Amino acid sequence: MFGIPGKPPVSMTPAAVAQITRLMQRDGHQGLRIGVKKGGCAGMEYTMDYVTEIDPNDEVIEQDGARVLIAPMAQMFLFGTEIDYKTSLLESGFVFNNPNVTEACGCGESIKFANM
Repeated sequence: MFGIPGKPPVSMTPAAVAQITRLMQRDGHQGLRIGVKKGGCAGMEYTMDYVTEIDPNDEVIEQDGARVLIAPMAQMFLFGTEIDYKTSLLESGFVFNNPNVTEACGCGESIKFANM
């Protein structure tokens, strides 16, 4: 993984840790795999999938019982990202505070990175 020794490539807020832990316990998943794929009006989209088996090529980040796995092709795009979980009256979901994003679409569903 691209990174700084002793510093996790991504971090999670307490709200994200609590939600990921709940999701892992609910169906016995090993964690959540995050990644990026081409799509959306800005060019790229985040992906999140339940993990039943850990891929040896995934970067594994564990924090207070929550486990996030970063897909190999997404590692350079996600370095430095903070994962949060927000709840409002109308919606709830994960929020990625990613310093590598240069643009985002108005709906917040897709992103663009420099030189992409």
